[in-house]
Amino acid sequence: FFFQAEDGIRDKLVTGVQTCALPICRLMPELGKGFDMSVIETRLAELGHTLPQVPAPIAAYVPAVQSGNLVFTSGQLPTVDGQLLASGLVGNGADDVDVETAKKCAERSGLNALAAVKSLVGDLDKVVRIVKVTGFIACRPDFTNHSAVVNGASELFGAVFGGAGTHARSSVGMSALPLGAAVEIEIVVEVRP
Repeated sequence: FFFQAEDGIRDKLVTGVQTCALPICRLMPELGKGFDMSVIETRLAELGHTLPQVPAPIAAYVPAVQSGNLVFTSGQLPTVDGQLLASGLVGNGADDVDVETAKKCAERSGLNALAAVKSLVGDLDKVVRIVKVTGFIACRPDFTNHSAVVNGASELFGAVFGGAGTHARSSVGMSALPLGAAVEIEIVVEVRP
């Protein structure tokens, strides 16, 4: 799958094998060196995503902190260029945010959480695994499909990280979220030095 460079380290990844190379590059980070984009960011691009700049905090906190080999993100809202994808309560009413829109919000919040991780560790290829995802859904009291909403983030992590994207998870209904957001996602990831 790799061509050898003069210095003995992989020079070029054969087109189309990024998915196969992902576990190899995660186990042997020196193989990923020399690319303009990380293996994980390449995978995101293949899925139609661009890793955004980390959203600016809206209060007195930081986007992520590291303790040992774990990174904890603050709750991330579904913002694109500072604007919410959707606001309001998730539910089944005519004026409510529907489940599919809320799921897309969870996916975007997950992408923003990955941006927060990258802002701290510098390279998403350092992620060993997604450990925990917590999803908060602003919803009507009778809404019970929380898991379907948070699947937006969970499915993103599975598609990007493969088996290392499998995680523990909580999905919690709330009466309101910051800025009127429909969804908020926070993650815990294990990283290598």
